[in-house]
Amino acid sequence: MANSGKGTFRPDSDVHISFEDQQKINKFARLNAKVDDLKDELKVKQNDMKNLEEAVEELSLADDSEKIPYLVGEVFLCQNLEDTLKSLQESRTKKLDEISDLEAKCEELKAQMSELKAHLYGKFGSHINLENEED
Repeated sequence: MANSGKGTFRPDSDVHISFEDQQKINKFARLNAKVDDLKDELKVKQNDMKNLEEAVEELSLADDSEKIPYLVGEVFLCQNLEDTLKSLQESRTKKLDEISDLEAKCEELKAQMSELKAHLYGKFGSHINLENEED
């Protein structure tokens, strides 16, 4: 009667998780969390990139004699059109570099994860689930 409120799950007696296996599972979880964080950061950078491209498009409609406020840190500087376009191009180049760095880090982490996944699935088979819910 004491077991009536509990589920019927019984741990499989022939699946043994060694300390090394647990370390690999933990490492996989940490790498997976890092990849998720990098993906979020990548989305932010890509959105920033889109905003920079839209700003360049908007400036194509501006008059050459207008002074354009450009945010640097917490201060707006008024610049002419040419200087503003140069500043936007520099920001765009920097953002592209940041995006490619994030993508490279993501790929590196995914490669490590696939090695761990292959080892863990080889050892535990269907007793372990390392797939993302999104995938």
